[in-house]
This record gives sequence, C-alpha cells and structure tokens, in this order.
Amino acid sequence: MNHKPTVSLVISVWNRKDDLRDNLKAIGAQTVQPDEVIVVDNCSRDGTPEMVRAEFPLVKLICMPHSAYGACETFNVGFASAGGDFVGILDDDVVLGPRFVEDMLAKFATEPETTAILSPKVIEPEMPDWYRNAPLVNAERYLATFRGCGSMARHAAIRKAGYYDIRFFIFGNERDLTTRLLNLGYRVKAVPSIEVFHKAPFGMRHGKRSLYFHVRNFWLYAFKYAPWSMVLGFPIAFLHKRLGGKRKGAGGEVADAVGTIGLFENIRAVKWGFWICVKASIAALWHLPYCIRHRHVCKHEDFELPLR
Repeated sequence: MNHKPTVSLVISVWNRKDDLRDNLKAIGAQTVQPDEVIVVDNCSRDGTPEMVRAEFPLVKLICMPHSAYGACETFNVGFASAGGDFVGILDDDVVLGPRFVEDMLAKFATEPETTAILSPKVIEPEMPDWYRNAPLVNAERYLATFRGCGSMARHAAIRKAGYYDIRFFIFGNERDLTTRLLNLGYRVKAVPSIEVFHKAPFGMRHGKRSLYFHVRNFWLYAFKYAPWSMVLGFPIAFLHKRLGGKRKGAGGEVADAVGTIGLFENIRAVKWGFWICVKASIAALWHLPYCIRHRHVCKHEDFELPLR
C-alpha cells in the first residue's frame, strides 16, 4: 500500500491578526486539507494568539516568549514541530488559492526525490505587467532561491539542510537555504501554474531595517558559498547591471531575487541609505569567521548570485 503523503503548513506571524485570519480562512477552504496547521506567534500584542484560539481551535499555536526572535528562528520552531512529509512555508500575509495543497502534492508526485522545494508564482500589489507576464516568470525552471512567502518543501530535505540559518534573522534566508540544498544534491523548482497572493507590495520592502538586512545578509551568503573572485567582483557587477530597478531589464531579463528589486530606489529613499549599506557591510565582516567555518563553495549549475 502506498503511503499517503502528509502535509504541515507552517506560518510565522507577528502583529498581523487580520492578515492571519484571511490566511487561515483560505487554508480552511483548501480542496485537500493539510494534516496540520502550525502558527508560530512572535509574541504579538494585537490579539493574534487570542484570535487563533477563538476562531481556529484546530490550529497548533506556538507562542514565543518574547518578540526579539527573527523570522528564521520562528519558522525553524514551526518546521521542527511539523510532522508532515511536506511542509508549506507561509508568510502571515499570504492568501492561498483553494487548490494550493492539492496542486503542490500532485506536482511533487511527478518530480524526482531531488526536487526539494516547489516555488509558486506569487502575485503582489504593484507587480508590473512586464514582470507578471514575462515568459521566464511563467515557465517551469530551476532556481537559485525560492519565494518564502508561499512555497512547499520536502520536510526530509530541508531538515537535512538544517532549516534556515538563524543568523540571517530576516530576508535572504531562502537563497541561503537553497544553496545548502544544492550542495546536498537537491534542486528548487518554480511552478508558475500554482499561484498565491501575497499582500506585500512587489519588490523590496522599504525602510532602514529591510535595507540593512538585505545588504548584510547578501554578504553572509556570498562569504559562505561564492568563490572569492565572485565576492570581490560583485560590487562592480552589481552596479553595472543596476539590479534593483522596477523597470523592465535589458533583453527582457527578470529577477528571481524579487526581494531586492527596488534596492537602488530604497537606498535613495531612506535617510542615510548609503551609510546604512556601509554599516551593514561592516556588520557582515563581523560574521566573517562564522561564514568561513561554514563555507562550502557551491558549484551546482543552479547556483548564481542575485544579478538577474
């Protein structure tokens, strides 16, 4: 008798009661119900845990003792608590289509065991048509990262890879995990036929915090996995390609590093944006010994720095 795959959906939340309610309602409307839903609450003060207990009593709620944990750590708590063969990785402000679980399981059934994560097409406010309709965005392909707001993973694969690196705290952690999976012989695949809606605006989130962690975490990632020649040459290549613009790229290129689209605009818009980048880069050097201890240059064909 074939084993029926089990599914755990893991959501990390902090002070987003109404968004989480929409998320959980969409999960309740799935054509194939998950075996468990785990919500890890980062000590919200807006009534989020009370709402979950009152309105969604079947949800497994884990409450962190304080709110200083990063998203990487709260997700890891949820992953470690999950019992499913497959784990859905969901932001609190995502809304799944009704066939998300069913379609993800059907697609995994056609994939080799080396496909560790399936990443859907994510629809977001302010997403330009040239990006949404780009042929590459709408083609199945292997990736160097995945959309952490609404993907599904083989639990055994991400457990073997060690889940998220909690030093990343927030932002860029998906690319780091993907690279560890590549080094273990796994792959990550985009499946644009499966769509989810993410309430966050398209591109990089604005603000000092986002800018700081995007820059710092890029260097942590590069120190861990990129050849030193690529690390040293990245600033020049980055400026040459002008990654970060929300305009259509030359040659119709699109970025899989969606979280960094709008970086240059963010640097200009945030007060002292350039110096925040400098501060973040110096902070990354503080973590250099850790990165070197965990350094494993990735030679997989899917590996690439976020230059597209």
